[in-house]
Amino acid sequence: MTPHAFPVSLPRGALMVDVAGLTLTDEERNRLCDPRIGGVILFARNYTDSAQLRALTGEIRALRAPALIIAVDHEGGRVQRFRKDGFTRLPAMRTLGSLWARDEAEALATARAIGFVLAAELVAHGIDLSFTPVLDLDYGRSRAIGSRAFHRVPAVVASLALSLVAGMREAGMGAVGKHFPGHGYVEADSHHDIPVDERTFDQLWNEDMAPYRDGLLQQLAGVMPAHVIYPHAEPGQAGPAGFSSFWLKEVLRKRLGFEGIIFSDDLNMAGALVAGDVVERVAAAARAGCDMWLVCNRPDLVAELLSRGTPEIDPSTRARLAAPGIPEPRPWLADPLALAQHPPYAQSCEKVLAALATESADDSVMTAAVIGDARPNG
Repeated sequence: MTPHAFPVSLPRGALMVDVAGLTLTDEERNRLCDPRIGGVILFARNYTDSAQLRALTGEIRALRAPALIIAVDHEGGRVQRFRKDGFTRLPAMRTLGSLWARDEAEALATARAIGFVLAAELVAHGIDLSFTPVLDLDYGRSRAIGSRAFHRVPAVVASLALSLVAGMREAGMGAVGKHFPGHGYVEADSHHDIPVDERTFDQLWNEDMAPYRDGLLQQLAGVMPAHVIYPHAEPGQAGPAGFSSFWLKEVLRKRLGFEGIIFSDDLNMAGALVAGDVVERVAAAARAGCDMWLVCNRPDLVAELLSRGTPEIDPSTRARLAAPGIPEPRPWLADPLALAQHPPYAQSCEKVLAALATESADDSVMTAAVIGDARPNG
């Protein structure tokens, strides 16, 4: 392939893909300039220290204009991709739910501080979005969710999430709520299985979807649907929510009025395989209403997808990808050194560390915590 002269000027596409290591290869540079790609998701394997991460994101940003969206799963607790040298260890969100039981005002203040620290550290390293908060309810049964959830009560989840998102926005980062309409009730882990939730639509609407109805939705830059099937809640032949125009176009867009980006969950997860091969999965996600399609940790399948073709994206999706709802970063977020000298950041870190000191041990086996640790093959 002929090398590109960077930066390349072209609109963002709808594919979000990963990269293998700590720097870009020539093959990855050229692939990321394919017009069908619009974003990059980073994992723990893409990080060794602060300077390296800033160099990697800078290299990705320099490839195109407008720059590719750079995202990460950085929630706190077990799911935190970067944990040292410029990054504060964050507690699991269930810790905030426990704090709520003791002191609601302190829980809200701590949630905002966690959101601020989480986002400020990522933005200072060149990252646009974190796929957080988890809005699933803590039913105490889901292997995929576990301590990632704030609380069992929808109103508490909404309140804590609103504070967390406010802190993120203050630091200049968009938030992506997940996993719509709810992944907390099913025991099965969609990374390995195809979960089925047998509840009715009204049960889901009154419980799991309630946080999306309390003003939080309009504060989110994006929403990520679940790879869960709801056979008694969806009319007709039910499939995973991420492939369902009922859940995405009818419920999320029309009934709830969401106008931001809908990101698919990783289309290589077991819960997505019911839709067929990688080309069929991407096509199904696009038809259902996903604006951006994640294909992670299988560069061979990304190559196959680009070779065989991807769906055309409509003008509304193109417009959402062009303006993804990411707040403007503040000057004190220019780099980690500038951030460290910002007094509100230091104050927020103190609250985060106080919450971390109260965190209960988490011995759950959580697939989401280790995805992307190893360099992908292919």
